[in-house]
Amino acid sequence: MRSLNSRGSFVRANGTNATTPDGGMLPPAVTLSRPSTPTVLERRVQKILRMADSGTTITIRDLALEFHLSPSYLQRLFKHQTGVCMGEWLNEQRLRRAAHLLENSYLSVKEIAHNVGYEHSSSFIRAFERRFTQAPARYRKQSGYTKC
Repeated sequence: MRSLNSRGSFVRANGTNATTPDGGMLPPAVTLSRPSTPTVLERRVQKILRMADSGTTITIRDLALEFHLSPSYLQRLFKHQTGVCMGEWLNEQRLRRAAHLLENSYLSVKEIAHNVGYEHSSSFIRAFERRFTQAPARYRKQSGYTKC
């Protein structure tokens, strides 16, 4: 579960810290917490988690159509089951996948933005900078993976 600290930002309940390739600290990530009661995650939520792990680009609207639910109900279900807002969680998954691609591929920033589900590379760059406190190109350079 995440909690709000005195400065208005979210902190991880597990206390772990992530670092950037240059050793700097990353902002807190959106991580799933377990529900307050020891229940098994509903099958629809399990499927969403599997789809995200497989690297499939998913949207709330697409998932709602697949499960024959309204987007708002699906988001409430996900939040109730996991303790995390679905939109925040999906964005975090996209950005983590993008960071992995930046570190391990020769794809351009524009190609990576499209691969992880951003329609416009400028939106991707802004979101990436907010999450990792540096531009995608700089992140790639500091991770040691440069184009030949």
